[in-house]
Amino acid sequence: RDYGNNGVNMADTMRSNGKIYIVVATIVSLFIGIVIYLVILDRKIGALEKNFPKETSNKSKGEFI
Repeated sequence: RDYGNNGVNMADTMRSNGKIYIVVATIVSLFIGIVIYLVILDRKIGALEKNFPKETSNKSKGEFI
């Protein structure tokens, strides 16, 4: 086993060709897209919760007729 070889051939090749930046940009853009989607979804859920009428009947307390 050669534990002294810390280089990763694929990463070194992609870095030398400049393609590593495309991979990093793709991962970062996907992460940003997911974060933006979650923020928008949170705002929509918050608006629905604000507009949802509060239920004060006995059913909300777990009691059934």
